[in-house]
Amino acid sequence: MKLALQLNNYVWEGGPPRLGATLSAIAQAADEWGFSRIAVVDHLWAIPPWMGSHEDQLPECYTTLAYLAASTKRVELIALATPPHFRAPALLAKMVSTLDVLSGGRAWLGAGAGDYADEAIGLGMPYPPVAERFEMLEETVQICLRMWSGQHGDGQPFHGRHFQLQRALNTPQLPPRPDRPRPPILIAGGGEQKTLRLVARYADACNLPFGPQIPRKLDVLRRHCEAEGRDYDAIEKTCAYYFDVGEDGSKVGQLVEQLRSLAQQGIQTVFGAVPGVERITPLEVIGREVIPAVADL
Repeated sequence: MKLALQLNNYVWEGGPPRLGATLSAIAQAADEWGFSRIAVVDHLWAIPPWMGSHEDQLPECYTTLAYLAASTKRVELIALATPPHFRAPALLAKMVSTLDVLSGGRAWLGAGAGDYADEAIGLGMPYPPVAERFEMLEETVQICLRMWSGQHGDGQPFHGRHFQLQRALNTPQLPPRPDRPRPPILIAGGGEQKTLRLVARYADACNLPFGPQIPRKLDVLRRHCEAEGRDYDAIEKTCAYYFDVGEDGSKVGQLVEQLRSLAQQGIQTVFGAVPGVERITPLEVIGREVIPAVADL
């Protein structure tokens, strides 16, 4: 099992003047202590209460990921998760492939249908009905795959219901490798009819909400893979959780047991927010005591 750090609450001491330095320290610690990825929430407003109040600081996702790329050497980088109505798909594809190039092949696309109307409406952005957002999500992934094909994209037009391209041209992008032909794709969410079908059709990883429904969701994903002719084992199974080791590390054993239970359910990578992450000490405790304990699960 691998552990990934989720950044979704930036209510830290020092406010905006200290945000860059704090982010850099967190990213460097995660890089040093063995976290597999850093995930940055892709929202424009904080969502109360778990991200603070609407007025609390929340940096833009891809600007933050680029900053973290410059602060780290090993850890992979992903948005969790980008909705299809925030950015034009071709622009998103170029943003992710540029991040991939500049980070030395460490970028993922993390995408989902989106679920927070207030920020979009408040900022004058579109927020289509959920059925349309799923259609837009599928077209977004299709366009990204076109843009990442070959050396410069496939160069062909794309005519979807929601998005149109005259020429899918994209540069720079890293040369494909046998084990990594393009930036990997994670599709987040647990919807059994649409989300998991899209995972089976396009994605390299799923990201499920935590809860007792995980085994059932994975069974549904397996059935979608069978219908799509996809190898179920080729898809990385991930979920969201909460890495609370306690103020003094007293909850390490409890966290390890919880992660062991997730591994038994079929989860391979866990994305976790860390209470007090800005103090750095919890990351060190996780890197020293938790990551080695779950590595062989």
